[in-house]
Amino acid sequence: MNSAHEKIKTQLTSGERVLWSGQPRQGVIIRGTDALMIPFSLLWGGFAVFWEMSVINSNAPAFFALWGIPFVLIGIYMVVGRFFVEAKQRANTFYAVTNERILIVSGFLKHNVKSLNLHTLSDLSLSEGKSNEGTISFGGGSPFASMFSGFSSWPGMGAHLGPRFDSISNAKSVFETIRGAQRAA
Repeated sequence: MNSAHEKIKTQLTSGERVLWSGQPRQGVIIRGTDALMIPFSLLWGGFAVFWEMSVINSNAPAFFALWGIPFVLIGIYMVVGRFFVEAKQRANTFYAVTNERILIVSGFLKHNVKSLNLHTLSDLSLSEGKSNEGTISFGGGSPFASMFSGFSSWPGMGAHLGPRFDSISNAKSVFETIRGAQRAA
């Protein structure tokens, strides 16, 4: 929690106070969308490796062996790499609620800051799961985007999901903190 607070502190303006700060759940996460993605990635990766091995064993022209390499690499990423990339992204994502705004600071390859003014924040939704862990979404995203969140999800800033606090502890309490800050603002 201290690292989240320190990361957020650098983004604060004069007179701004942090009411809550945190990070998404850390480590590798298996999500509901993986029920489709895991079998697909195994089929893709398996076929790519089968293709590459068949080409190598049949002494086909080098072009065919080179052609299969990107597909094998994509397969490896889809089968295992994406879990570690997402975990690294979540490790570099920090959330905060201040007396003025919502802050999402992230950065795996580059530093990103998303700031949402509490005065103009209209849509706010809470999705709570087991153990008081949940996701708070800000603004309206595509209603179908959550089905594909495992494919292109960036913690805090999903491509089509809109800004959100993803997989946070005590989500309902944070939700109430945001609502209280909106009333006070």
